Amino acid sequence: MERLSLKHLIFVLLLTGCQIAEVGNNESIELIPDLSEPNNEEVFEIDQIVEVEEIETPTPEIISIWELLKKEASIKEYEIDDLTLYYMNQHLKNVDLFENYLNNSYYFIYYVIEELQRNNLPVELAFLPFIESSYDPFSISSSGAVGLWQIMPKTAELLGLKENWWVEERHNPFKSTDAAIRYLDYLYKRFNKDIYLVLVAYNAGPTFTSKAIQKNSRRAANVSYKDLSLSVQTRNYIPKFLALIELINNNEKYNIELPEIPYLKVVDKISFEEQIEILNFSDFLNIKPELLYKLNAGYTKWATDPNMVSTFYIPVENKIKYETNGQEYVQAQKINWISHDVLKGESLWALAKKYRTKIDIIRQVNQLESDALSINQILLIPVGQASSNILIPFEAHVVSEGDTLWSLSRKFGVSRKKIMDINNLDDESILKIGQVLNIGNKNIYRNIESKKRTILYSVKQGDNLSKISKLFNVSIKTIRQDNDNLDIIRPGQILKITIKAF
Repeated sequence: MERLSLKHLIFVLLLTGCQIAEVGNNESIELIPDLSEPNNEEVFEIDQIVEVEEIETPTPEIISIWELLKKEASIKEYEIDDLTLYYMNQHLKNVDLFENYLNNSYYFIYYVIEELQRNNLPVELAFLPFIESSYDPFSISSSGAVGLWQIMPKTAELLGLKENWWVEERHNPFKSTDAAIRYLDYLYKRFNKDIYLVLVAYNAGPTFTSKAIQKNSRRAANVSYKDLSLSVQTRNYIPKFLALIELINNNEKYNIELPEIPYLKVVDKISFEEQIEILNFSDFLNIKPELLYKLNAGYTKWATDPNMVSTFYIPVENKIKYETNGQEYVQAQKINWISHDVLKGESLWALAKKYRTKIDIIRQVNQLESDALSINQILLIPVGQASSNILIPFEAHVVSEGDTLWSLSRKFGVSRKKIMDINNLDDESILKIGQVLNIGNKNIYRNIESKKRTILYSVKQGDNLSKISKLFNVSIKTIRQDNDNLDIIRPGQILKITIKAF
């Protein structure tokens, strides 16, 4: 909106009577003469207005996230003990890696800080996702904790985070942040605004923390976090936290160049009722698929839930394109697929009739080798399509270690040249792990679950291959293949586990 000059403002204010000035969209206010002044009924002519030089309002300087954290932090003084120093040195061993580690928060940390401030919580709690997940929304721990904040399933349920065939909101960086901050607010009040006890409770649980405090109280011992009986993991938690604070607060001292992250909204959201295919939407917005997945990690399938209003988080600079012709795109590209949970006695014939489609289509889309169905089997079904000529979306493959154009052509039954043409590749092109390829096979639906991540897992006492395979939902065969066909495991052994990221 064009800025109103001081000259124009004086003109408006000096008009006689109760005049109406427009405010906002549809609101209006009355301009009432100042009754504190004598001669308030005097009529001023336009030529009586004194020329006043227009004063430009300076544009407020945009500070960085790090400046804000330094300025607003509640922890001003802290002890750098041996353990804190150890974790500082771990980061300082590779400063470039540490800087990248901090940069992982680029799209999320502003939102985290805003929500912390809105709930009157210490801003430095924004460091927690660094410790928990390195600000990786796809992060999965060996114990089943998920997302930026590493929320466990039971906690997620209590906090109202949804999980179904289409979504896992613990992976959603924004909704999980809302939930985590509700939880932190509860802990902050429960432990009398002691940020150190809040950190202990976040890691070890509030019940455990309260019992540890009560135990010390009964012995008339100190109840500060240092005096509590804690596990090694929890005891290390606060030094990790303080190490981050020290390195960021005094980055120049440690020759650390903090990444440029402005204290500014960099992500916006849009909502729509239609079902949207994610990769197609990234093409429309001209956003790299991997970035759109990262911002919307809560979607676990290739499309949004057809039964829910869908919210997409996108960079602010891309929102104008959606606002310009987004609705036209949605109407033109919307899909209508549902997931069906097979009930006892159901058959392909009955499902085809129910959803007005054909048996061949259901069989084809779900890559069924037979017509036999199992109770609770999930089927993807196109709704309201009577023709067998429907467009089944192409396969999107996320490049994994060892993939080549030749191996992908054999795997998907598509020529090497076709893959190269579709993806604008040439003979000199090198495939990168994480790269998304359009395979172009119209006979199978897009399978985002093909994206994989490799994690390292430390074998614990009582573990066996069967237990580990169930924990990560991978086959024993795959675990063996990833670890030189091992047969015997022992506590402390490090295993490579290839897991699905979606």
